[in-house]
Amino acid sequence: MTTTLCTPRLTLRRWREDDLDAMAAINADPEVMRWIGDGSVQDREQTAARIAVWERTWEERGVGLFAVECRDSGQLAGFAGLSVPLFLPEVLPAFEIGWRLGRPFWGHGLATEAARTALDFALRERGLARIVSISAVGNTASQRVMRKLGMRPERDTVHPEFGVPLRVHVLET
Repeated sequence: MTTTLCTPRLTLRRWREDDLDAMAAINADPEVMRWIGDGSVQDREQTAARIAVWERTWEERGVGLFAVECRDSGQLAGFAGLSVPLFLPEVLPAFEIGWRLGRPFWGHGLATEAARTALDFALRERGLARIVSISAVGNTASQRVMRKLGMRPERDTVHPEFGVPLRVHVLET
């Protein structure tokens, strides 16, 4: 299944082999990874394993995390889309909308643009009625994107593995 979505500035598409180095560089940036899990960076091998999981999710569930590419430059900005938040069983069954962009792409509204496009796809093309988004409590930038997407806070909880305080937002149609 090949799914490609376009906005005026972005192309959301499935992953290609030549995306690995750019995504690995994003995952190796401590500032990007600050709010992810325990804040650890990921190397090229870990990134390759994650991309494989994301692609399997597409094959198994018909949704997944899109590679987000800037239309003007063809540069990989990061990802946006849906995953299953298996790390937080208390919210299951659920799909989670998420995003991660490299620092050069912060502050331009690209996360909101990509996430909104992926969310619209999930709601309209896949018929999902409930979507969550999970962030560390102090991650105000991601929580701002969640509000822009029309999500509302549902609960605060704690990451079961890392003990990090989390905030779960929800959108129900």
